Amino acid sequence: MSCLNLNKVVLAGRLTGDPELKQTPSGVSVVRFTVAINRRFAAKNGEQAEQQADFISITAWRTTAEFVSKYFRKGSAICLTGSIQTRSWTDAQGQKRYATEVVADEVNFVDSRNEGGAANGGYTPDAYGTAPSYSSNAGSAPNFEEQSTDDDLPF
Repeated sequence: MSCLNLNKVVLAGRLTGDPELKQTPSGVSVVRFTVAINRRFAAKNGEQAEQQADFISITAWRTTAEFVSKYFRKGSAICLTGSIQTRSWTDAQGQKRYATEVVADEVNFVDSRNEGGAANGGYTPDAYGTAPSYSSNAGSAPNFEEQSTDDDLPF
């Protein structure tokens, strides 16, 4: 009997505030931030679709946390992959509390070279529009990939 276990999340949205890098007591870097993601849904009576924002809590650890805090600010567009994690605790009043968050494994820029600049903490892509991405599974440095600037792409 095989057991299927898959916990993979892909999100793209904008940061609702500046990420603040912190350290655990043992010196591990961590950053928590919220990403706003618009969700379209059909309006009542079949009218035009409306949008509603979801606000997703994200946690990044170690070098991924350092990358986020260095390059992203409030309003920055971000695309990330990770996994959903839940945790529970008992508060000071003895009530059981729960939290659900996404733990980011890989973080990428979304802004184009004309939009990036200051919104990405001063990062400026090169002439090819190349933007670094970071994956916690890669080495200690961001991955750089040359991208084509062809205008005849189908999307």
